[in-house]
Amino acid sequence: MSVPIPIEHDEEVNARILAVSEDLVSGFHKQPFHVIAREAELPLDMVLTRIRAMLEAGVIRRVRQTLLSTRLAHGALVAWRLPESALTRAFDFMAQNDPFSGHVVLRSTDSAISGSDYRLWTTVKVPHGESLDEHCGVLANLVGAEEFLLMPARGVFTLGVGHVRRKNLEPGARSNQPARMTTTAAVSLSDEEWQVLLAIKDELLPEEIRPDPWTDRARTAGLSPSRFFDIAHTLDQKSVLGRFSTFLEHVKPSKAGKRVTRFNGLFHWAVPPGRELEAGGEVGRHHCMTHAYWREGGPRFGNVNIMGVVHGTEKDKVLAHKTAIDTHLAQAGIPVRYTAVFWGGRSEIKPSEISPLAYRDWHARHQNRQRNQ
Repeated sequence: MSVPIPIEHDEEVNARILAVSEDLVSGFHKQPFHVIAREAELPLDMVLTRIRAMLEAGVIRRVRQTLLSTRLAHGALVAWRLPESALTRAFDFMAQNDPFSGHVVLRSTDSAISGSDYRLWTTVKVPHGESLDEHCGVLANLVGAEEFLLMPARGVFTLGVGHVRRKNLEPGARSNQPARMTTTAAVSLSDEEWQVLLAIKDELLPEEIRPDPWTDRARTAGLSPSRFFDIAHTLDQKSVLGRFSTFLEHVKPSKAGKRVTRFNGLFHWAVPPGRELEAGGEVGRHHCMTHAYWREGGPRFGNVNIMGVVHGTEKDKVLAHKTAIDTHLAQAGIPVRYTAVFWGGRSEIKPSEISPLAYRDWHARHQNRQRNQ
């Protein structure tokens, strides 16, 4: 009788694997699972078996090479104001029918504050040369939004996940140095580079969780493996590839009723103009932050300019992390003129499409729908 393979994220071996595989395998690797096995100090066969089992059970929702799509597409965090009666339909449409919307989240606040009537939050990306405002205008017409606000990232201080690795962090834990800001400057790619990029970015199927996940992708792209890998490494050098990552289902419970996280807080800070780089570096150095950006919220959101996200299983612990960051900013001599927390509720997280061909096709298909509304 075979012994069941453990699939829960907090089982000892799985936790060792996930502490590495969630967000510590940076860039492109010809054999990414070898890297995970080496860093987790576990046999390769065990790593492959466990990741495959967790993927098939839905504990891991996807395994894929991420892209630094801020360099490949125009992107923004978008806050949407809709009638309460339209929220569910709008959420479903953006989660299921708009491939250019990535994170789709319903958010709320503990009290009525500036911007609390913007309940739907999404990330949206469109190919370079296309208009975020135009795309979101089409979405607004389709879902009945009253208003939307675009908040593109002017700089990125932290971008990762690592829920397992961050689970037991103490509030205030941080790096010795401030986080460095990366910009969102555009990168142009050749047709062959796009060909490889599109082959790399799709999530791996369970049968592709093997020592060499890329050779068949190369053949599907019509390239020899050596040429495929040469181009992939060029893409990595151009800083358009992010990390190889296992993404946990971090909101919905597993079959055993376990959750990776229960709460996520989108933190807002308004610091004096000219202090954004300094403030973002101090916020982003805190290990609890999975995302930290310089984004301009404008008057609707109290003129905030630094935003970040923290996840946790306990609301009080998430707030404790924020209090520790607030205290650190004060000690660093950075005035905070306004701050707020928007709590995440229902959410769907998916990669944003960035293909120019897919974008043109989507808009062609939805033109008739808009005319008929």
